Amino acid sequence: MFERLLQWDQDTFVYLNSLGTERFDTFWVIATEIKSWIPLFLLFLLLFILKFPRKKAFFQIVLLSLFAFFITFLTHLIKIWVKRPRPCNDETLNSFIRILKTPSDYSFFSGHAASSFAIAMLTYLLLRERVKWAWIFFLWPLLFSYSRIYVGVHFPLDVLVGALVGSLSALLFYKIYLRFIAPLTK
Repeated sequence: MFERLLQWDQDTFVYLNSLGTERFDTFWVIATEIKSWIPLFLLFLLLFILKFPRKKAFFQIVLLSLFAFFITFLTHLIKIWVKRPRPCNDETLNSFIRILKTPSDYSFFSGHAASSFAIAMLTYLLLRERVKWAWIFFLWPLLFSYSRIYVGVHFPLDVLVGALVGSLSALLFYKIYLRFIAPLTK
């Protein structure tokens, strides 16, 4: 069964990656760069500052920052433990797939997917009552995560598991925030 799952993952990757065209390469290469999303992060900061009292906004921004470090560290540990090669470094694939990026570290699970879904989910949970359109924050991780398949550096399961780990971690951090931090901000 595990072999069938990995084969599906590889086949799905090849299909999705092959949908790419030179016409859209620049867009997806820009979309996959973390620095391209700095304006969104600044928007998040601004929303916290505008929508909450200063002390509460400060604690939420610190929580998000610590959370980003946590999810990055967790992703790094899992990648080292699992040691799954990236599609761009897999000799059975790299001769017939589109490769636009070539990182040399491991693939499972996607740190881009984990961190973007984690930050979007936690930001959504913290802002949803004060920003009615906060659901739109999830467009970022969807684009960011798909870009990893497009540029040839992650399999779909890497992205799906990263999104799941990031989202569940955000829920956990949100529960911790409500239990231990939110009472301090009143």
